[in-house]
Amino acid sequence: MIEGSIVALVTPMREDGSIDYEALARLIDFHASEGSKALVIAGTSGEASTLTFDEHSELIAFAVRAADGRLPIIGGTGSNNTAEAIELTAAAARAGVAACLLVAPYYVKPTQEGLYRHHRRVAEAVDIPQILYNVPGRTAVDLHDDTVVRLAAVDRIVGLKDATGDIPRLRALLPRLPADFPVYSGDDATTRAALLAGARGAISVTANVAPAAMAAMCEVAMAGDAPRAAELDAPLAGLHRTLFLETNPIPVKWAVHRLGLIGQTLRLPLTPLSESCRAPLEQAMQTAGVL
Repeated sequence: MIEGSIVALVTPMREDGSIDYEALARLIDFHASEGSKALVIAGTSGEASTLTFDEHSELIAFAVRAADGRLPIIGGTGSNNTAEAIELTAAAARAGVAACLLVAPYYVKPTQEGLYRHHRRVAEAVDIPQILYNVPGRTAVDLHDDTVVRLAAVDRIVGLKDATGDIPRLRALLPRLPADFPVYSGDDATTRAALLAGARGAISVTANVAPAAMAAMCEVAMAGDAPRAAELDAPLAGLHRTLFLETNPIPVKWAVHRLGLIGQTLRLPLTPLSESCRAPLEQAMQTAGVL
């Protein structure tokens, strides 16, 4: 079971829009030295929706090779097409990932039975640990708690990334899940509360920018030390907010560029961070102690 701060890693790109594998290798080296517990490759923050199938698979395979066992790699392999999700998950499994992260099928808005059958079909098809990902604000569909409980009984489905930010709901869900079925916060602003409630880690955007600080806060919060967790989270609060001033990953990619680690390129329809958002984000980075 992976626990602690997991980075929802950005995908560096060159000015022509091609993937910058040299910068990706530097990012992996950076996070391996900063206390992060794992990396999610080709998730929302990694602009997965703009990647071709071949790019998606090669990106994950390259990350596994570059990490070279120093950090577990989790492949983002979800799709609103069940057959494609199976293909992406199988490719990631062949590449040697530790697990896959599968977002609830977006846009098509399946029923709860459809969600259950989709995730069960992928789990039955590919022999790799699979983490559910519920982010209704982006998918327009909510993976209900009853459905999560049903899926937790399916072989190979091993955890949940919960990006609802709903802490009372999380508190109600956790006792219904097996003890070895971790829930990861997918909402940086409520991660501390989620960890204190019993979540076992975070799949974090903020960790792209302040990995050591995020790792330390997660460790303390998982240990149940609420005052110390609040103390460590306070300097990060500005990042939790400003990294979402515009659609993720627009702000975080600019911030990682500001650290000198990658270029600024995003693929359309994403556009560069607005000038009006840059000063607040830079101030948040200074408060967090990363500039």
